[in-house]
Amino acid sequence: MMLQLLIDALKFIFPAYCANAIPVVTGGGYPIDFGKNFLDGRPIFGKNKTFQGFFYGLAVGAAVGLVESIVFGYPHLFGLMLSLGALLGDLTGAFVKRRLGLAPGDMLPVIDQIDFIVGAILFSFFILNLSLELILVVLIITPPIHLLTNFVAHKLGLKTNPW
Repeated sequence: MMLQLLIDALKFIFPAYCANAIPVVTGGGYPIDFGKNFLDGRPIFGKNKTFQGFFYGLAVGAAVGLVESIVFGYPHLFGLMLSLGALLGDLTGAFVKRRLGLAPGDMLPVIDQIDFIVGAILFSFFILNLSLELILVVLIITPPIHLLTNFVAHKLGLKTNPW
């Protein structure tokens, strides 16, 4: 039962994981905040949040979700909604970090690991009824998975920081 819940959680959240990871590889280009500052004089999101990364993340996450929709019977908009939620959740985390005076790439524990997951879960409510158990498993497994994948990306030279 617990193993099945873990498998279900990983299947469910995988498009969001993909959408969140792809900008690390495909990012660059023009900042999504147009290089503008917020009312506090700090960048809105920062230079690391780009249109290129956002749209590649959305496309890959949506494609992964479409495959999962076919294989596992999720609604057709499943991958698009989870990916959009993940990317907007990540932007929200970046916005909070800038308000706290943290530079792009600086670490903010917990927020860095779950902002995208919270966004994905919120956007999934438009198309799925999730159990509390599934949500909790996703929230528990994501921080260590996120830290491990970021460490690997750092070792591969894809990220400047291991978080």
